Amino acid sequence: MDLRQHKGLEIAALSKINRKGESYLVPSQSGNGQYKVRLGPDECICPDFQTNRAKCKHIYAVEYMLQRENGKAVPLPDAVVPLRAKNYTQNWPAYRLAQINEKAKLQALLYELCNGIDEPIQTMGRTRVPMSDMIFAAAYKVYSQVSSRRFMTDLKEAQLRRYIWKLPCYNTVNNYIVMEELTPYLQWLIIQSSLPLKAVETDFAVDSSGFSTCQYVRWFDEKYGKEQSEKDWVKAHLMCGVKTNIVTAAEIGGAFSSDHGYFAPLFNETARRFSVKEVSADKAYSSYANLRLVDMKGAVPYIDFKEGSTDTGKCEIWNRMYHYYSLNRQEFMAHYHKRSNVETTFSMVKAKFGGSIRSKMPAAQTNEVLLKLLCHNICCLIQSTYELGITVEFWPDGTGAAGIALEA
Repeated sequence: MDLRQHKGLEIAALSKINRKGESYLVPSQSGNGQYKVRLGPDECICPDFQTNRAKCKHIYAVEYMLQRENGKAVPLPDAVVPLRAKNYTQNWPAYRLAQINEKAKLQALLYELCNGIDEPIQTMGRTRVPMSDMIFAAAYKVYSQVSSRRFMTDLKEAQLRRYIWKLPCYNTVNNYIVMEELTPYLQWLIIQSSLPLKAVETDFAVDSSGFSTCQYVRWFDEKYGKEQSEKDWVKAHLMCGVKTNIVTAAEIGGAFSSDHGYFAPLFNETARRFSVKEVSADKAYSSYANLRLVDMKGAVPYIDFKEGSTDTGKCEIWNRMYHYYSLNRQEFMAHYHKRSNVETTFSMVKAKFGGSIRSKMPAAQTNEVLLKLLCHNICCLIQSTYELGITVEFWPDGTGAAGIALEA
């Protein structure tokens, strides 16, 4: 008896299941509402069934209830030993070393990464602080998670270790984060920081998540006849490797930016530098264009299908994946569920660097989220050096951020 059957047994024993026509209304175990179940063919409106298209605990609950009503013996849930949750192993010695040395290693790797930045040409005005120093300071500030003034102590120590050439004022660091011209630098550094793991990562996942701001949006709710408000947010769209959670490409959009339109640029940036074997994504990215793009690059698109999708005959890769999805659902979902690693990536970023952003200007909000992702990548590299024994080398071909120019 698997875990779903055991939970179905609990529902049948402890909850009242009502019949409505040809359907059954099964109470949710969390106490939030109920789910409609139909038998023969089996159907349920719960997320588990909609995702896996296999018997869920609510269908099992109805079956056990009917067996009991027909006089068949149904065991009590206490007599069944539920399956234990899967334990994921952790290399604790490597994890401890990575955490103990993370701050020092991050400064060294961030310094090496920023050294590859080509200094923009300045034609007028007083001499600026080097761009490499400013990006180092901005990223290190986001990593430290303290205010600009308190961060100056950490920055002075970094200068003593010669990670920066000139100590900037805290206002100077903030002024650079506000600059729109900084965004392409940060996107390029995120890509470059992922390349040391190109021999490790072959499977990728894509998704988006919101980062709340300190600003509020208001609207008039016609239904309730009053003004409503909530925090505004920006949306981070990214593609990551499913083994190390390294971010290979990232774009920042508005609160209501569509996920579908960001798939192509994220995938193209990743496929340009990595050997991509498969890509996992939820049904928001399901389209002929996205499946064709992945197939053209020689990879397999494990993208979930929207409800009502059929074999239309208009797209070969769509038909092929739909048949695989229909006839080999369990195998398809095993690949598709690698997508959960992108959720883990967002969880790692928000747990370590915060799920909200402090900046108020749009350009600064974009740059702050990109800096969080850059710091996350460097932390992933540090973890990989201890767990996988990789050697981190940036700019192996000697080229820096060429082609990205900052106006003087």
